[in-house]
Amino acid sequence: MGNNTVVVGCQWGDEGKGKIVDLLAADADIIARFQGGANAGHTIIVGDSKYVLHLIPSGIIQPGKTCVIGNGVVFDPDGFLEELEFLKGKGIDYKGRLFISPATNLVLPYHKLIDAVQEEARGTGSIGTTMRGIGPTYIDKVARHGIRMVDLFAPDRLKRRLEYQKVIKAQYLEGSTDERANIGAIYDRLLELAELFKPMVTDISLMLYNARREGKSVLFEGAQGSMLDVDLGTYPFATSSNTTTGGVLTGLGIGPKMIDEVVGVVKAYTTRVGAGPFPTELIDDTGEAIRCKGDEYGATTGRSRRCGWLDLVSLRHAMRINGVDSIAVTKLDVLDDLPEIKVCTKYELNGKVIDQVPLDLAELNHVKPIYETLPGWQSKTSGTTSMDDLPAVTREYLNFVASDLGVSIKLVSTGAKRDETILV
Repeated sequence: MGNNTVVVGCQWGDEGKGKIVDLLAADADIIARFQGGANAGHTIIVGDSKYVLHLIPSGIIQPGKTCVIGNGVVFDPDGFLEELEFLKGKGIDYKGRLFISPATNLVLPYHKLIDAVQEEARGTGSIGTTMRGIGPTYIDKVARHGIRMVDLFAPDRLKRRLEYQKVIKAQYLEGSTDERANIGAIYDRLLELAELFKPMVTDISLMLYNARREGKSVLFEGAQGSMLDVDLGTYPFATSSNTTTGGVLTGLGIGPKMIDEVVGVVKAYTTRVGAGPFPTELIDDTGEAIRCKGDEYGATTGRSRRCGWLDLVSLRHAMRINGVDSIAVTKLDVLDDLPEIKVCTKYELNGKVIDQVPLDLAELNHVKPIYETLPGWQSKTSGTTSMDDLPAVTREYLNFVASDLGVSIKLVSTGAKRDETILV
């Protein structure tokens, strides 16, 4: 049997999963995306070429690898086409190795319209959505009136279901002059796209099952991070899907025995985009220095990311709910210039010291981080490819983190490029 590995983000997203998936994809036969949508942004840099993907699995850059999009993903047809054009421009041949589940729900223009209207209505209570229509699409899915990929191949059924949208979304669509509210135009566009998508549509669950029986290896790719999980993250400041290991099973239609290893991606510090609790956030010169050196701006939205120290308390939560075996530490080199580095090891909440996230994650707004201060290495680690070549103080920092979390270190990223990596 091949080794099947899950790559999951362990913070609030933006941990560098794209690079890690790209690296591990070299030893996998199939790369399978299991949740999220075009609100994700996975960046891969190979040599002088930069690739930013939102829907298509990051393994597509590796020659000859099969990439699949599971039923747990919400699929933006126009966004997908833009990515195909992008890959063509980069000389990446995707034909015959890119497949989509027929049960995937579609992100349609009216979802983006609703997303924008709802976010504006929240006012000061906005949740920081990317306005990509992800939440409204998942709402339709759970309410059982979403449009799925398979509907494109049944025109009469597609028309009926789109007409029904006029009824249930009348407050957004009726009388609107916004082109995103034009159900007739959406219907015509989807019929045009049906023939393009049809060769790519297949039973992903069955494909993965058969691949396992044939001894092939699968790399499971998620989007966002564990602390954004709709059930186990900082709700309501979360995404609309299960970003954790459990989402792999439901998002691809596989059983738990198909997972052999879980790799958690951990940035050497912590970042977050949008609203919501962030106990270790640095609103000072140090936070700004990390943001600038780490180029902490969203790949999808371009928004500035909030930056702070590493939070071991929230990471313990992520280790537990994902069943993480090993971690991939990213952006280590961003900390190179700091004379000292703080790590949050506990919280203080209502006068009590706790070492796990509160059961009510909303209480993260009220915790005070308790730090352990470690010495900085103040020397260049960028581009280092051997653990032995790291300063002793740097290795101590990594060992401190791994020991606390009770996991091993699988690899360390020391730069944005594919080859700027330490394989342990």
